[in-house]
Amino acid sequence: MLTYNSQLKKLVMPEYGRNVQQMVDHCLSIEDRGERTRCAYTIVQNMANMFPQLRAETDYLHKLWDHLMIMSDFKLDIDFPFDDIIKEENLETRPIPINYELEPIVYRHYGKNIERMIERAAQYPEGEERDALVMLLANHMKKLIYQINNEDVEDAKIFKDLERYSHGAIRLDPATHHLHEYQIVQPVQPAGKKKKKK
Repeated sequence: MLTYNSQLKKLVMPEYGRNVQQMVDHCLSIEDRGERTRCAYTIVQNMANMFPQLRAETDYLHKLWDHLMIMSDFKLDIDFPFDDIIKEENLETRPIPINYELEPIVYRHYGKNIERMIERAAQYPEGEERDALVMLLANHMKKLIYQINNEDVEDAKIFKDLERYSHGAIRLDPATHHLHEYQIVQPVQPAGKKKKKK
């Protein structure tokens, strides 16, 4: 009578296959510790040969030994090449949750960083440096708004947003200040392949 894989014990790490799992089970049954250790090294070498792309990673051998320990249900008693081999209690550890502080954003298309930069620019002393920074910000804001709105964006709209963000500290006159003109450039379509004449 045939034995199907579905009738056998579920594999802990299916990516290594049933043969490797059987090797691990055999290794556990070896009574001599030295012989058991040699067997474990051979299994890890086979595991490494199965996934040669892992060799590019810095700690790939450590991962393989951790996988061997997991497949042995943490019962393998040998001389491991690493001191910090994974333990059963560490398998289910969860990372410490990071609390994100959600701050309200006035206009989402500009983002929080633009708001912060405008606040800093508003604190700059009057002068050429502040004027240059304000114009850089205004042009960047126009580019950002243009990405979500293909129609022509008036400079007055950007200046109004700047004034609102800066609580009136930054005021630009559309009559004397002009922002860059942006346009969406369509990607060049590759030319179709010409059919060969028969």
